[in-house]
Amino acid sequence: MPLVFAAITPHPPILIPDIGKDNIKKIQVTREALEKMEEDLYVAKPDTILIISPHGRILPDAFSINTNPTYTVDLREFGDLTTQTQYQSDMTMIARISNEAKLKEIPLALYTDQALDYGSAVPLHYLTKHLPKVKIIPLSYSLLEPKQHLNFGYLLKEEIMSTNHRVAVIASGDLSHALTSDAPAGFSPEGKKFDETLMENLKSHNTSALLNLEPQICESAAECGRRSFLILLGILQRVNYNLKILSYEGPLGVGYLVAEFALE
Repeated sequence: MPLVFAAITPHPPILIPDIGKDNIKKIQVTREALEKMEEDLYVAKPDTILIISPHGRILPDAFSINTNPTYTVDLREFGDLTTQTQYQSDMTMIARISNEAKLKEIPLALYTDQALDYGSAVPLHYLTKHLPKVKIIPLSYSLLEPKQHLNFGYLLKEEIMSTNHRVAVIASGDLSHALTSDAPAGFSPEGKKFDETLMENLKSHNTSALLNLEPQICESAAECGRRSFLILLGILQRVNYNLKILSYEGPLGVGYLVAEFALE
């Protein structure tokens, strides 16, 4: 099967040693889970990683893909001037996705940017250490209705399943940013509720419940991952899998989930 790996990751910049320094210890559980995931991804031997990020070019009415031929990790905004990893784009697969989106009338914008956003860069820093030749497709969700994210994911699935490449899909996204009083969004009781509900829905394969979460709960929880996850779940439609939660923690007031979808 061309789809060889699927996972959810967080993307806190402090996971990068030159940024986090001693603060990495505060999310050591997350770091160790990503190191375990790196081992599993290496075994899957993907040719291409499609990574869905909340921090690329987010458009109100279209999904987007960065089509630059090469990408360079740029984390200067976080004070890191040394991490300069480079990646190659899978231009062939991007062209196929773009053509199919036009045929299916799914809005998709293509743009070019040499710099890779941190929502993609942080997970890839951990997951590609032993995959120097892997190509990537940096994709961003939109502000369209949740159901359209599921539909776009299904389009991506059709393109993945028709290729002879080995493809991994990583949905980058943090859960609530409102778990504690010192969280980035301040405290909201909806934060913990959102995280628990989302993980339960994922474990029980209840995509419909995740799709129909009340907008007020999502807004109060100040989450940034749900739309990434919906695209991934669209890709996983009619694919048998078991969810393996490698870790979940929120010591900094943000919910960090690391999970793999064991494909059958």
